[in-house]
Amino acid sequence: MKANLPFVSVIIPAYNAEAFIGRTLESVLAQTYENIEVLVVDDGSRDRTAEIVASFAEKDSRVILLEQQNAGVAAARNLAIEKSRGEYIAPLDADDIWYPSKLDKQVQCILEGGSSVGLVYAWSLFIDEDDVIIGQYTPYNYLNIHSVQGDVYPAMLFTNFIGNASAPLIRRSCFDKIGGYNCELKRQNAQGCEDWDIYLRIAECYQFRVVPEFLIGYRQVSISMSNSCKTMAKSYNLVMADFQKRHREIPTYIYNWSASAFYVYLSWKSRACGDYWATLGWIYNAVKLDYSPLLLRPIYQCIIECIFKIAAKPITSLIWSDHHSWLQFLEKFKLVRKVAVNRNITVTEIQGQMYKPYQYPTKPYARVMGQRWLQVLQMCRTIYE
Repeated sequence: MKANLPFVSVIIPAYNAEAFIGRTLESVLAQTYENIEVLVVDDGSRDRTAEIVASFAEKDSRVILLEQQNAGVAAARNLAIEKSRGEYIAPLDADDIWYPSKLDKQVQCILEGGSSVGLVYAWSLFIDEDDVIIGQYTPYNYLNIHSVQGDVYPAMLFTNFIGNASAPLIRRSCFDKIGGYNCELKRQNAQGCEDWDIYLRIAECYQFRVVPEFLIGYRQVSISMSNSCKTMAKSYNLVMADFQKRHREIPTYIYNWSASAFYVYLSWKSRACGDYWATLGWIYNAVKLDYSPLLLRPIYQCIIECIFKIAAKPITSLIWSDHHSWLQFLEKFKLVRKVAVNRNITVTEIQGQMYKPYQYPTKPYARVMGQRWLQVLQMCRTIYE
């Protein structure tokens, strides 16, 4: 590693992260870009998180363990930034992983972009508890929605196209100018959108760039709580209300489109954790703001399933006492399904699929979303001229 390359501070907030923190740190220390420090903030964990991180610090001096009483993810990240020395800040969640060239390619991109670029992001793959890649990846989505660059503020209002907290590399001077992560959300019991909030604040002042490659493994853990959806909704509403006050020039329908899509997302989360009444509630909230979810066939399938599950609950509760018991029952079949249908597709294979010829989406919902995205991109180009 050349000595003149900029120093990067990796910041990792960790709370009860013993299950994955080891793999997360291994992925960071395996980066081809070696001019880094890794600050892990143990946010009052009650498991072996601090012990595991300390064992890494003993073997590699780049790893630094910081500890604080539980104060939330925003406060943990802010502490790490305060104690860091890097010219660039690379946030990483304690259960996600990076693929080896993540930092190398992002540093090169931000150096080429110049001082007007405050943030560089890359594409993420969904992974399960065993680091196996899951999910489907549509070239149109990644080559369009997840590749927006330049002045992106209206686009970031419309959707969090970065997708998670582990994807960006951020210029340190951004935090000097806009401040740190929003700790007030934790105090209002509204955690969940701290990352979206910081991306929006950076987008107000700086341009974004993208490395169009899959460089992040974004972990999907099956354990979930329905209450988190209410907290996330509160977080989203507080964040968006603040930005709506500051930017009256953005049309109201952009906020409505954004909120509707977010409520649909919460409906999927609620359904996954067995809260079927809440699922129906989120769908209602989404449709009340925007008609487009009614163009999705899965919405109708979800409504029918929820009504059926609610009606059948008096019987199924005699067999499975709660949704966790039901998930444990399904888990018995999960491994069989993996063996049957999963051949461990690689990052390289998915990356290759992105540049094969593809058709423009033709289903009604996809067409509407595509038209809206073009409208938002036009707004990015013209609204601040």
